[in-house]
Amino acid sequence: MIICVEDEQNICELEVYTLQSVGFEAKGCGSGKELFAELERDIPELILLDIMLPDEDGLSLLRKLRSDRRYASIPVIMATAKGSEFDKVKGLDSGADDYIAKPFGMLEMVSRIKAVLRRCGQEKHTGEMITVDNLTVNLSEHTVTVGGENIILTLKEYELLKKFLTNPGIVFSRDKLLNDIWGYEFSGETRTVDVHIRTLRQKLGGAGEMIETIRGVGYRMVNKK
Repeated sequence: MIICVEDEQNICELEVYTLQSVGFEAKGCGSGKELFAELERDIPELILLDIMLPDEDGLSLLRKLRSDRRYASIPVIMATAKGSEFDKVKGLDSGADDYIAKPFGMLEMVSRIKAVLRRCGQEKHTGEMITVDNLTVNLSEHTVTVGGENIILTLKEYELLKKFLTNPGIVFSRDKLLNDIWGYEFSGETRTVDVHIRTLRQKLGGAGEMIETIRGVGYRMVNKK
């Protein structure tokens, strides 16, 4: 199920209708309050979240989603103002999995949603487990544990961690990580990688120290023990 959070009713109805017409279950919400009420009833596969909302802006709602263990792993696509680099970067830095600039076509919306869901689905069905020291990633269940404690990551944090774990010792530039993890290039926005690495390290605690910064180049993961 996809939740479309959009306060302009005609746009919201069009988004829901389009998604339903291509086989998705979809619901519309006109505010952050409605969104969280809906989340209490059902956890969606993805949220399409507009930045400009009447009660609370989408960036604030995104931060709330990412700080709540129940909702932190739900993929979120931000709908930003056309040409607003600030909104785009803030959304990515706050944990958005993708963005789409308004006004956008319905076919583009469906394509973006399918791409994000496809990346989620690929991660969930690999049937592998990776363990380094006290850090374990179960790729079939899409879970991360440190010392037996479950760690809730966003989709992008999870993909970064998997990238490092499956390529131990390999140094990845920020541009390479942007291209590989976000699916296409965000020219000049490598700060987004730094923000996600920082939050990933924080969530992993001591295990996060295995992610090394290579000055002037990028990042790599090494087992320090």
